[in-house]
Amino acid sequence: MRNKPAAETPPASLSLTIPRLLALSGWFPQLDGEVQARVLDEMREEPVAAGAALCRRGEVPLHWYGTLEGLLKWSVTSDDGRSVTFGGLTVGSWFGEGTLLRAVPRSADIIALRDSRVAVMPRDTFEWLHRTQMTFNHFLLAQINERLHWFMGNYAAHRLLDADSQVARALAGLFHPWLHPLGQKHLQTSQEEIAALSGLSRQRCNAALKRLRDAGLLRIEYGGITVIDVEGLRRFGDRV
Repeated sequence: MRNKPAAETPPASLSLTIPRLLALSGWFPQLDGEVQARVLDEMREEPVAAGAALCRRGEVPLHWYGTLEGLLKWSVTSDDGRSVTFGGLTVGSWFGEGTLLRAVPRSADIIALRDSRVAVMPRDTFEWLHRTQMTFNHFLLAQINERLHWFMGNYAAHRLLDADSQVARALAGLFHPWLHPLGQKHLQTSQEEIAALSGLSRQRCNAALKRLRDAGLLRIEYGGITVIDVEGLRRFGDRV
């Protein structure tokens, strides 16, 4: 895995302002001062209520996004109600670049699993950075490569691994050093949210969490879980 650019130590609180999100990102600190000022001036914040969609499949992409607070999921739902979850989008995550670069309608939904706040960069700003800033393009290339590698692993996991391994992989994914750079050991997330990210029923997910707890990989606590052994979760979820 590539080494991402060094960033500041993240704040204890998983609630960021736009300037703080930018300062902690792997691309913004590499820009010149005038470029940074334009980016900051053209970004805005958007709240997304729990259960609501930030964007829907089939919509024309107009923005690039960064998560300021909360938790969102990236998923597709069929006409008959079946759904596939690709992963979570935690605080510090940037997403949506692939659809903007391809200039095609969105192929998935972004749904808030809890009340969330998102930083929104207009498409014109994104395209201007893409045309003029080599360091920004380096970040995009690395991010797309990391996400592709992760999706390939997820595809294999859902076909070859058991429920315990799928939950372990979903949790380990929230600590991906590039896609989720602000991952913290205590996850303020419900077991229902973990089930949604794992693509499993709540009952199967809860049983898997208890077995992972018994294996010494995590603690189940009121209001969330604490991961004790991130590398152990990764190894558990990569047994393909």
